[in-house]
Order: sequence, then structure tokens, then C-alpha cells
Amino acid sequence: MTSVTIIGAGLGGLVLARILHLNGIPASIYEADPSADARKQGGQLDIHAEDGQAALAAAGLSEAFQAIIHEGGQATRLVDAQGVLLFEQGDDGSGGRPEVLRGDLRRILLESLPQDAVQWGRKLTAVAPLGRGQHALTFEDGTSVTSDLLVGADGAWSSVRSLLSDAVPAYLGTSFVETWLLDVDMRHPATAEMAGEGAMFALVPGQGIFVHREAGAVLHAYVALTRPLDWFEAIDFSELAIAKGRIAAEFKGWAPELTALITAADTPPVLRPLHALPTGHRWARVPGVTLIGDAAHLAPPAGEGANMALLDGAELAAAIVAHPDSVEAALAAFEAAMFPRAEAAAAVSHEILAHCLDDRAPFGLIDFFQSAARQA
Repeated sequence: MTSVTIIGAGLGGLVLARILHLNGIPASIYEADPSADARKQGGQLDIHAEDGQAALAAAGLSEAFQAIIHEGGQATRLVDAQGVLLFEQGDDGSGGRPEVLRGDLRRILLESLPQDAVQWGRKLTAVAPLGRGQHALTFEDGTSVTSDLLVGADGAWSSVRSLLSDAVPAYLGTSFVETWLLDVDMRHPATAEMAGEGAMFALVPGQGIFVHREAGAVLHAYVALTRPLDWFEAIDFSELAIAKGRIAAEFKGWAPELTALITAADTPPVLRPLHALPTGHRWARVPGVTLIGDAAHLAPPAGEGANMALLDGAELAAAIVAHPDSVEAALAAFEAAMFPRAEAAAAVSHEILAHCLDDRAPFGLIDFFQSAARQA
């Protein structure tokens, strides 16, 4: 039986390992982070019935998933720069895209695996083909292993990708600045009321503020600006007051309930430049190796990435189970289905980002939401 070597303990790699484990197929995950708690795991994710939830069901984790849902998190509001409500949609529990914290989702996946399934603190530094589908992997700590089936689940800046493709993520012209407000109902009631119970978007052409309410009276915001990368690189984000002031200056004249998400942030602002691989990124079949998740099809953040990673992991596991005696048959079957699916999802992600920030903002996004509601 072929063992599977997975680089990266993100959602895709973990669900792949979980389903393989259920089917008695050995898998080892190598993760650069020193521990599961080494860094924040991001904010809310809307997990879709047709892909992310289907993958979790295949992993036997539907009940665990239900237990971490943020009730009311599917509610959506759009406001203008003055905080005037333009669109609102409540959450009655029937939306099919419940919200969960990425950290909670990763936790239930980790808890579903044997304790030794993930080897922490193993940063991949070199990978070389050995022939017959095998690869030599060298890690920063000087150790090395040989893979029979290598899966790059190592994100946007994948080390494994170079075995398959020369593509590298390109900057999209927009960056997010990530902030948090804590204990908002007591400390920032006006901002909390404007944000509502789920997601809020405050948008104008070229800039916006995206907010999710998280459990425990937390508002998690992404402040979007369409600017060249060197504009952001000129800001010293280690200097809290300077960074807040420079970003807030771009929102002069906006409602104070909105700008408080920048000026009153309880955590240092974190720069998140947006990058993407070419839409429709694919590669010729290379023996013994494939990619899943952002390593394969990085796209703008628009609710698709986590779902695609989960489905990638589940579908790759299903292909391996279906072809126990042929790694190549499994990988060929997986990639043939994944490539067009990922291309379609990436196109939607680019479309949604454009609706948020193009010359019609916010009305393109309102049209998108209204169309989706009619089709539901």
C-alpha cells in the first residue's frame, strides 16, 4: 500500500489525511509551524453545503462541524461610507453556508487524526525527484524523507509547486489590513450595532471595510485599499500609531462607527496583500506528485478558498482509495476533475472582488447578493 506524504497542515491536507486514515491508508503531514497554536488561524469561513460540508461529511465530521457553527453568522449587511444601510439579509438558518472559525475547523480536523499524524516544526527546504514517482524531501532541521506520493498542501507560496509549474502568485493591486475590536457591545456599541450579527461590507470604488462578528463580542475587520504594493511597504506597520493613522487617513470623512475599526483596533494592524495564481492554472501530469488548495489554485478571498481546499482533500482521498494499486491513475483522475472546478471557483472569486471595489461599488455586490437570493 502506498503511503502519502502531505506538506502542510491546513484544511485541505488535514481532511485528506483524515479520509485516508478512515480507509486504512497511511499518511504523514509535515508542517513548518512549531505547533498547532503557533499563529492565528484567521477568521470566519462560510462552509458551503455542496463542497466544504460534503468534504467534512466524507471525513465523518458532520456532527463535529455542527457544534462549531456561529449561529446568525450568515446575516449580511451593506452600508455606504456614512453608515447608511443599503442592503440587509438575515440568517434564518436555511442559507446553506454556515459560518465557523477557521481555528475551530482546523481543531476538529486535528482531533480526528492520530496524535502522531502531524510532524510539527518540519519546514521543507528542498525537494528533488528520484524517479519512479518518488521524491527526496529535505527539511530545515536537516532531516530527510522519501515520498511515494507527494501532496503539496502548503499554501500560496508552496515549495512543492515548482515540481509541477513555473507559475507564481501575482499581486492583484489590492491589499487588506486586518484588525480586531474586542468586547464591542460594551466598548463600541455604535460600531457593533452597525456591523450586525454576521458580515458587514462598507464599500466605495477602490476601498472598503469588511467586517465579521465573531463569538465573544469580537469584530474582525479587513480594511481594503486598491494601491500599489510599494505604497503599503512604505508604511512601518511595527509603529502602531503611524500605521493606524496612515490607513485611517484614506478613510477621511467616513462614519466614525466605521473608522473605529481602524483607529480603535485592539491589535496591531496586519498587512495582507492579495495575490492569485492565473485563473485556470494547471500542469502536465508529473509522476508521484500533485497540489491541493491554494498551492494549486490561489484566488482572491471570496468564500471559495477554504471550500475548494476541503473538497480537493476529500476528492484526492477518494481517488487514492479508488485506485489503490496505481498512484498515477489516482492523481490523473483527481486532477482531471479538479482543474475545471477550481477554474470556475477562481473566476467567481475574481468577480466578487471586482464587485466589492470596482467603479460600481457597492452596487455590483448588491446586485450579486440579490441575484443569489433569487436563485436560492
